[in-house]
Amino acid sequence: MDVFEVINTTRAMRRLKPDPVPDELVWKVLDAAIRAPSGGNRQPWNFIVVRDEAAKKKIAEWYLEAWNASYGPARDAMAANPDSARMFGSADHLANHLAEVPVLIIAAIRGGDTGTSPAGSYVYPAVQNLMLAARALGLGTTLTTLHRAHESDVKELLGIPENVQTLALIPLGWPKGKFGMGVRRPVEEVTYWGKWGQTQSR
Repeated sequence: MDVFEVINTTRAMRRLKPDPVPDELVWKVLDAAIRAPSGGNRQPWNFIVVRDEAAKKKIAEWYLEAWNASYGPARDAMAANPDSARMFGSADHLANHLAEVPVLIIAAIRGGDTGTSPAGSYVYPAVQNLMLAARALGLGTTLTTLHRAHESDVKELLGIPENVQTLALIPLGWPKGKFGMGVRRPVEEVTYWGKWGQTQSR
């Protein structure tokens, strides 16, 4: 599988089997994550691998609470909309089955930065590397942030220092469905050449 196939077929896989993922593969995707670039090669990230059933259950409870608070009022409308029903269904499945996922990986940043600060944003290329490596190994992932609604609780549960912020939660497991290309707008619609608004045909 070449790099373009990996990129093109990496999509959110929210329906994951409870089957265990070997430590060797977890290390492999984390090795890929730390190869990401960061300004001044600061590498301000840390990753917490959560396998403990009790810890996963607690995180899953907080995640579901945040999910219901954020999307519960719009549940019926989103489920009835053909454009959002499939994605909503898979996201709802994850929210209700997060504790069953074999591995949860939390990406964190040191120094009190946030995901919208220049330094905090460095964590996301690392997360993308992790997700691409997982795809190459046949593992499913998705990038989530709902756990941050209970940031202080998650930090206390996992012993995360005060000056460290968690910015992403990545469920990792063997997918129940098949990989495939996600729906995206054509590149011609989002690319300008030379000046804003100036398009170019291939």
